[in-house]
Amino acid sequence: MKLTTREELDDTEKYQARLQVAAVFIIAAFGVLLARLLVLQTVQYEYYHTLAESNRISLVPSPPNRGLITDRNGVVLAENRAVYTLEVYPKDIADLKSTLRELSGVIDLNDADLRRFDKRLRESRKFDRVAVKSFLSDAEVARFAAAKYRFAGVELTTRLFRSYPMGTTAAHVLGHVGRISPRDKAALEARGETPAYLGIESIGKDGVEKTYEAELRGVAGYAEVETDAAGRGIRTLSQTASTPGNRLRLALDIQLQKIGEEAFAGRRGAAVAIEPATGDILALVSQPSFDPNAFVDGIDPATWRQLNDSRDRPLTNRPLRGAYPPGSTIKPFMALAALETGTRPAERSIFDPGYYTLPGQAHHYRCWKSEGHGAVDLHRSVVVSCDTYYYGLAVEMGIERMHDFLARFNFGKVSGIDIEGERSGLNPNEAWKRARFKDKWYAGDTVSAGIGQGYVLATPMQLAYATAVMANRGTAFRPHLAKEVVDIQSGKLRRVQPKPEYTTHFDEGNLERVLDAMVGVTQPGGTASQAAAGAPYRIAGKTGTAQVIGIKQGHKYRESEIDERYRDHAWFIAFAPAEAPRIALAILVENGGHGGSAAAPVARKMMDYWLLGKMPDAPAEVAQ
Repeated sequence: MKLTTREELDDTEKYQARLQVAAVFIIAAFGVLLARLLVLQTVQYEYYHTLAESNRISLVPSPPNRGLITDRNGVVLAENRAVYTLEVYPKDIADLKSTLRELSGVIDLNDADLRRFDKRLRESRKFDRVAVKSFLSDAEVARFAAAKYRFAGVELTTRLFRSYPMGTTAAHVLGHVGRISPRDKAALEARGETPAYLGIESIGKDGVEKTYEAELRGVAGYAEVETDAAGRGIRTLSQTASTPGNRLRLALDIQLQKIGEEAFAGRRGAAVAIEPATGDILALVSQPSFDPNAFVDGIDPATWRQLNDSRDRPLTNRPLRGAYPPGSTIKPFMALAALETGTRPAERSIFDPGYYTLPGQAHHYRCWKSEGHGAVDLHRSVVVSCDTYYYGLAVEMGIERMHDFLARFNFGKVSGIDIEGERSGLNPNEAWKRARFKDKWYAGDTVSAGIGQGYVLATPMQLAYATAVMANRGTAFRPHLAKEVVDIQSGKLRRVQPKPEYTTHFDEGNLERVLDAMVGVTQPGGTASQAAAGAPYRIAGKTGTAQVIGIKQGHKYRESEIDERYRDHAWFIAFAPAEAPRIALAILVENGGHGGSAAAPVARKMMDYWLLGKMPDAPAEVAQ
């Protein structure tokens, strides 16, 4: 029998103690695991069950149909078109660059397409499908279908894209949509509108597309799709349909718009037509124009440079954002100011030698007619557009009274039309000049302002608005493009109800004298008589020629010797029929020269269509 030594007993005791510690540790560990299991199965069951389901189930958005935009007669101006789109699942492709190279041998992938794809890829999430190219041709679709077996993770789908069937027509009115940019996302987050754009990739960028974005965008739908561990779809569990956007009907008449655009015949300029009794914008022309379809899927750099760098500025909305000297179109308003303020009675005549001089000065402020008009009263001053009459009138009236009276026609203020970016023009006075130039107001500044030159600026929209107020005998309706919104779900109409913005009161006799003079402008002997000849309705109008560059004292303006872009602008404002106006217009032809020969014919074509239904090339029929 072997005897156990003391050392062996000690080792055994130590070993047993260690076993006990290990056993306690193991039991404690199992206790923690059991406790954790109990917590997971009871307290946190719902949380982890939801998390597991979210990993198993993906929400696939279904973009809504954007609401249609039509003109006042129901002609579609903006719609949605299904196009073939090639999309990739980056997570399913090991070598994306190699795949794109191979795809370029099947479909036409240019540098612009690849740059656009890279941008989308950077902005996409891990499991998003990313479009490589949209608007595939039938031939490209056929070639890819035949080679599809070679491209795992690449799918051919159909997607809805915004389409503008009229192309460049009314582009500045409609604006365009584009993909939601990081800047757009930041703006949506700041306004708390991000949830409304889940599943929506495009947003209105300009024009009525932007103004009425909330009405047009709709609400995205979703499909619950069960996925495997690799994120591939197995089956659709449920589906929530998207809600289309509402339909927007504009006050615009697209045929009138086309006639106005075509009447410019390639020249630069703007035209605004308003229904005086409602404020409906019947036409809003900006020439040259652009094709909004180029922006829908992201404009390529070459096209953007061409548009952005063009000297003709096709992207500029001239009716709203082009501020020009109004020239002689300001004279009817000045004539009414003379009567309303008591500065000059209608019967008082001045003698026009062809120029005006301030007392004590030798500088000649020249009339457009170098030999002068002779004796001129208020009526004749409007009919023949005598500058000398208004030079003196402005000095007698003073800039402050001029400023205050013109403000009654909204000069120097925005009209409030439902498109962003409208400029306010400039209705200057002494306080403005001190603030702007830290200089005093001079008598010469007043002289120039009297004929709509110098510091005075107006947009075509402002002049059309002021003309509509004159036609409406002092009552102003806010100009608007939207006429009604049709709720796509209920079918209910929400009309834009015309409401007077304000009414400025005039003496009826004074107003009649000025309106009669404006009719005289379009009669024999008036500056617009040729353009109005043969019209079976009476037109009240005023031509205008606005200088772009100054002419030195003693020199004469010779159009043929001046670069085309420095020639005078041509204006014409009008309303008709004069006794019961149904349309008021402001026409600007940049560097067009004389208002009577360049701008008035554009207005005549538009009025003939609106009042007579006459197309430009058809013979007019006299209304019975």
